[in-house]
Amino acid sequence: MKTRVLALSTACALGALALTACGSGSGGGGGGADADGKVTLKLVAADYGDKESNSSKTYWNDVATAFTAANPDIKVDVQVVNWNDIDKQVKTMIQSGNVPDVLQTGGYADKVADDLLYKSEDVLSPATRADLIDSFAKAGEVKGVQYGIPFVSSSRALFYNKTVLQQAGIDQPPTTWEELRKDAEQIKARVPGVTPYALPLGPEEAQGESMLWELGNGGGPTGKDGAYTLNSQADIDTFGWLKANLVGPGLTYPNPATTDRKTAFADFAAGKAAMLNGHPSLIRMATAGKVDYGVVPVPGKAGPLASTLGVADWMMAFKKNGHRDQIRKFLDFAYTKDNLLKFDETYNLMPVTQSALSDMTASGRHKDLEPFFALLPHAVFYPLGDTSWDAVSAELKKGIGAAVSGDPAKVLGELQKKAQDAVANK
Repeated sequence: MKTRVLALSTACALGALALTACGSGSGGGGGGADADGKVTLKLVAADYGDKESNSSKTYWNDVATAFTAANPDIKVDVQVVNWNDIDKQVKTMIQSGNVPDVLQTGGYADKVADDLLYKSEDVLSPATRADLIDSFAKAGEVKGVQYGIPFVSSSRALFYNKTVLQQAGIDQPPTTWEELRKDAEQIKARVPGVTPYALPLGPEEAQGESMLWELGNGGGPTGKDGAYTLNSQADIDTFGWLKANLVGPGLTYPNPATTDRKTAFADFAAGKAAMLNGHPSLIRMATAGKVDYGVVPVPGKAGPLASTLGVADWMMAFKKNGHRDQIRKFLDFAYTKDNLLKFDETYNLMPVTQSALSDMTASGRHKDLEPFFALLPHAVFYPLGDTSWDAVSAELKKGIGAAVSGDPAKVLGELQKKAQDAVANK
């Protein structure tokens, strides 16, 4: 969920890593110490800022300073890396043995597969674990065991341009697919020059848009047993509906398969798109564009989605340096309500703990996020705990847009085969 978003999906800033492993051992809680008797934790974190002045390095340096003041025997070496480079640089660190103690980035499952991480119960107190929003904590599990610790989150909802809907004679935003289709027809007929529904199925984030539509028909990328079901009848019917009711009649982009989310967001913020599925980062864009917008739950086939798509970025703790106890102290400190609130409010992101959610909901300072707060506890996720998901997601980004122009059953069937191959090869 990059900001990059957060995405959600949208990123910039600082330099290169030169990490060295500190301490020794690969298990327990002690680990090695520096010459002065202090333990140094290596923290690597993604940068959510878009310029030097709002780099996440400032936030993490403040947290580290406050933590060391309260725990003089533990220092924290902060390294902040831009989103474009962090995955590559962390991979290099791991391969060279220069493993961080704590990493905050976009995914965790590949590290679990390589047996690099502590379980969350080893590095979080019971109180901190209990404070995590349950749906997000479960999304950090691999085979029923939590390794990924959610750090920031986002959910999806339907944005609509109030002015355009009023010009089209529409009193209320849609709650079902059929209502959305009818509204889109009215907008096309009465408000020329506006895309009625922005459907981005291009390679930037096709897996997200497609999953929202699949959820609306009782489908999704996986079944209850966790196996991929990309060509389930529900999913085939979903794309058949989109093709027949939105794409075919010209109620969205001419070729959704080549249209990215950033294009859809920019069009909405410029008043050129009437409706689209979006996350909280669109709020600032729409406000800057002086768009009078509304936010409601994503329409489904029979009614609004009860469970929308959730996205999270993750914290994880590595075993190699043996600093379990020190990591636990640091993470419990980092996950206090005030620390999390500061980060969430700095970047207009969503919380991952009950305490931060309650504060942001009750404070009155975040009226624009209230529709997302209501959806957050019921969010559902990509199959993040499956190490094949990255490969499957990449195939969805490349190919699923063709399902609204070609034969949905054929396109989804080919994607299902690729997913099964990815599972076999993981």
